[in-house]
Amino acid sequence: MLDDVLVADDPLYEELYDVRKEAESVGNFIDVGTVMPRVHQLRAQAPVHKGKLREILGLPEHDRHVYAKGRQHYSVLTYEACEAAFRDAATFSNTVQGHPNPAGERTMGILEMDPPMHRGFRRTIQPKFLMPEALGWWRTRTIDGIVERLIERMGKSERADLNLDYCARIPVYTITTAIGLNGDEALRFRHAYLNSTSSSHNISMDERIRNARIVEETLLALIGARHAEPQDDLISFLLGTKLMLPGEEPRPLTDREIMTHAKLVMVAGGGTSWRQMGITLFALLTHRDQLEAVKQDRALIDDAIEEGLRWNPTAPYFYRMVMKDTEFYGHHIAEGSVLELGLGPANRDPARWDRPDAFDMRRPKLTNMAFGLGTHRCLGMNVARVEIDRAINALLDHFPNLRLDPAAPAPFMTGGLEQQGVSALRVLLR
Repeated sequence: MLDDVLVADDPLYEELYDVRKEAESVGNFIDVGTVMPRVHQLRAQAPVHKGKLREILGLPEHDRHVYAKGRQHYSVLTYEACEAAFRDAATFSNTVQGHPNPAGERTMGILEMDPPMHRGFRRTIQPKFLMPEALGWWRTRTIDGIVERLIERMGKSERADLNLDYCARIPVYTITTAIGLNGDEALRFRHAYLNSTSSSHNISMDERIRNARIVEETLLALIGARHAEPQDDLISFLLGTKLMLPGEEPRPLTDREIMTHAKLVMVAGGGTSWRQMGITLFALLTHRDQLEAVKQDRALIDDAIEEGLRWNPTAPYFYRMVMKDTEFYGHHIAEGSVLELGLGPANRDPARWDRPDAFDMRRPKLTNMAFGLGTHRCLGMNVARVEIDRAINALLDHFPNLRLDPAAPAPFMTGGLEQQGVSALRVLLR
């Protein structure tokens, strides 16, 4: 079942995995090429600016998080200032990422939690995302087989769009298989989830409710099936874990808590890794000297991945709620304000990196912010790294003459201020 769906020409791929269309669907599309130089100018003027970055730049209004709407914003653009905010979870809270819910549920799970609750819930799932598991269970259970099938599919043609034919498919089916969903449910699940949130643009409330019901019914049915018959998958793993919170007795996760974990993993893992994979391939295909170096020494792939994360992180802005009045880089910031943490601008801060706008996988290794820092450092970063590593290795193994298609438009960065990726990656395989 998975094999058939994995290689099918499903029109939902073009709907869900076109970076520009994705941005337009949530109403936050920008001209990345003209906006980013202006952001870098702002960073050179001051580490923190009062106001929404979109307002400062004269961009159309867009509220990424419901709880951020109507609040005073501050835009944080240097590495040092972003790091200071990430390291102070007590003052700068992740609760801004929540969504209103009549039942009072935390619909975004650990994304909207702060310590100590965040720590307790994260520990129930984190063991499955450590690097030994990414290199072991995730590779053998999911990644290697998926990559092999996609390489076989692409090998039947002379040309491919790596964005749609490869990058879009690896993460979504990696996560789908790991959770335990059937292959034919993957795209429908993602489509339903994206059309159930408050950020869904031009989607009626009735349609959002209908899609939210599809998401919940799909996951709760899967959890029920695993109660009756555990399998070697992430849902079964979560059913066997214990939640330990301060002052409470250890207990199993509820079905709805497991569902929230699964939604987060499915949407985050299937919705960001594909863009970052495309960015890494874009960087190598447009820097032929570095691509040739990688061909000669595959150990350099890890360096290329890290530099791609620094050079163009696919999620360049994170948000934090200010929990108390504080002084922060020359500003008195009142409780209830919102910080916009510019990971993208911070990753190109010339105070930290020489020639920051250049993609150079040989540069000295310094921690970048693509996966965040501190308490909320990305849960799935190890799996994402392994996915990208295996994907690039397989391409170079089977298509050593891989190159951009000169008959196709040149690729470029596109998307919204808040999520970015490459326009397309049309290549010649031989």
